Amino acid sequence: MTVVVRMLAGRILALIPLLLGVILFVFIVMRFSPVDPAMAAFNGANATADQLQQFREQNGLLDPLPLQYVHFVWHLLQGDFGTSVITKEPVGQTIATALPLTVQLTLLGLALALVISVVLGVTSALFRGRWPDHLIRFVTLAGVAAPAFWIALLLVQWLAVGKGLFPTSGYVSPADSFSGWLNSLTLPAIALAAPVAAQLTRVIRTSMVEELDKDYVRTARGGGLPPVVVVGRNVLRNALVNPLTVLGLRVGYLLGGAVVIETMFALPGMGQNMIQAVQDGDTAKVQGFVITIAAGFVLVNLIVDVLYLVANPRLRSRS
Repeated sequence: MTVVVRMLAGRILALIPLLLGVILFVFIVMRFSPVDPAMAAFNGANATADQLQQFREQNGLLDPLPLQYVHFVWHLLQGDFGTSVITKEPVGQTIATALPLTVQLTLLGLALALVISVVLGVTSALFRGRWPDHLIRFVTLAGVAAPAFWIALLLVQWLAVGKGLFPTSGYVSPADSFSGWLNSLTLPAIALAAPVAAQLTRVIRTSMVEELDKDYVRTARGGGLPPVVVVGRNVLRNALVNPLTVLGLRVGYLLGGAVVIETMFALPGMGQNMIQAVQDGDTAKVQGFVITIAAGFVLVNLIVDVLYLVANPRLRSRS
């Protein structure tokens, strides 16, 4: 396990400059944006020049940019994302309230995408060249081309407005009603998962076809092992190693897509709050939300790297 631990430690160490770079990028973009936090703080009121100057001095907006960045990072390390200039509430408190919903939506979308992609990918590979394969490839091609918001509109029109099976908007906490929670997140999760499932299906099919053509599969079949055993124990496990590397990027897509989907379904998660913060010119909230989503993306990719190291027998054999 020495090689695996060493590679894992290297990936963790590489996250530090990556996160600092992300924070620096967000910091610079927000500082050079046309939005003036001092003007936003007074919410359209006729503030005097002295009041604006006093606000900037109190919040360190007149300090040199390098010093502002150091202060910003130092506060982040202490869990302080700043204070909203609009609501005067700590940004960390808003994130703590909105993040669980976004995580729930992302995980539910990921679960749907994994189940759909594994079933369709394996089926397409086992029936390659035949009508199930052609049908699945056509469906996945359409799924890759269709954006999540367009799928969301179709689902709302068909299943929510037309059939009345699901609500068009709103959120129910699982603590209040699990069935209500599942009902409120089903359409957003499907819309979020569909493009990811289509892309993963194509990757899994390709990986499965490569594994099915290898000599050990023919040997196992020739030895009399049932196809279910060959595919389930050997082929599927080996074929899912490569799609793991794609999964990290797709989870990042789910996090980003949740911003749009939450707004469409009026879900009070990170996405809707971030859109509202942009409209209000609340730079502290925008910074906090973007950095949180970026950190989540980095963390998910680290988890996927760990799964890849665990699942890849070649890496374990080197130890």
